[in-house]
Amino acid sequence: MFISDLAGSPSLEMVNLVLQKIARGEKVISLAIGEPVYNTPSEIIEVAYESMKSGDTHYTSSYGTQEVREAIVEKVKRKNKINASLENSIFITSKQSIYSTFMAIAGKRKKVLLPNPGYFYSEPAMLAGFSPVRYDLRDDLSLDAEKIAEKIDSDTAAIIINTPGNPTGRVIDRGDLETIYEACRKKGVHIISDEAYEDLVYEKEHFSVGSLEDSPNVVITIFSLSKSYSMTGWRAGYTIAREDIVTNIARVIEHTYTCSPPFIQKASAYALKNGQKFIEQFKNEFMKKREYVKSRLEVMNGLSLRPIEGAFYAFPSYSKKKKSTEFSKELLEMYGTAVLPGSAFGPAGEGHIRISFGGSMESIATGLDMLEKYLTS
Repeated sequence: MFISDLAGSPSLEMVNLVLQKIARGEKVISLAIGEPVYNTPSEIIEVAYESMKSGDTHYTSSYGTQEVREAIVEKVKRKNKINASLENSIFITSKQSIYSTFMAIAGKRKKVLLPNPGYFYSEPAMLAGFSPVRYDLRDDLSLDAEKIAEKIDSDTAAIIINTPGNPTGRVIDRGDLETIYEACRKKGVHIISDEAYEDLVYEKEHFSVGSLEDSPNVVITIFSLSKSYSMTGWRAGYTIAREDIVTNIARVIEHTYTCSPPFIQKASAYALKNGQKFIEQFKNEFMKKREYVKSRLEVMNGLSLRPIEGAFYAFPSYSKKKKSTEFSKELLEMYGTAVLPGSAFGPAGEGHIRISFGGSMESIATGLDMLEKYLTS
């Protein structure tokens, strides 16, 4: 596998098209990018600023500072009910952790199971030498645990689950997670649980599969500060895994970017210990946006909407006889509104579009107005 063989990021491809239009002086409404519009809370920024001024600008351990790892352990014990220790924890941005985790578990088994539709996991899996095998979701985009368990065989190294899901917005029920966990435990297969949107769950409750008994031998849990604290540009996150896997992840870091900046780790520790008020504030805002988006999309002719249980995405199917890439490009060219094509998230995403409500209410309203015009054109 050569890097030139890999597809580029579909989300960044759309971002580049948007930036090209803006550079030409055109106005664009983006419902494409998976990022909150809110700035990082000033308290968190101030901690990083003071840390830099005090001299925290040098190398640190590839595992992360003791301070941030202690904050990580306290948080996952309290909030996720995961029985973690310093030896089970590492500070690493979630996207980097996906690739590093694949590298850390690489061995004789060559298959990894990925959701279809699902986030962009296949490329990092292939870079680590794995063959991605997609598992389909139900028509309502929920997870069929028993069918997925049937896909696990002697060549399966890991299965990725993502809850709340990107792009689906669905939250996986505890019972389904337990079914998958038991199947993986019996067959010696890792569960890689991507929980980047853990704090954006609306009616349901978020459940971490890593809290189940004996889970350290099975589950690798990937967390992010990006969405919870509106820290997307900080590239801050952390992973909980068995000690030998954490050691392997640290080796990947050592031989790539060495460590995360210490002032970012300082601010992240502060956020984990003191940031619940920010989480609640952001979640309340997203709940308002979700209700607005639901109310608009449910009555649009030519769209069919599935439940939005978490994250900040809607993933409706549409009736227009067009491929999702054509749909998205026409919407951008004709009405200056960007969404992501469903096919970017796997073959089962075809016939869908991903709509982000991470932006301002004004931009969301305008973008949905343009979408409605396009659907009736």
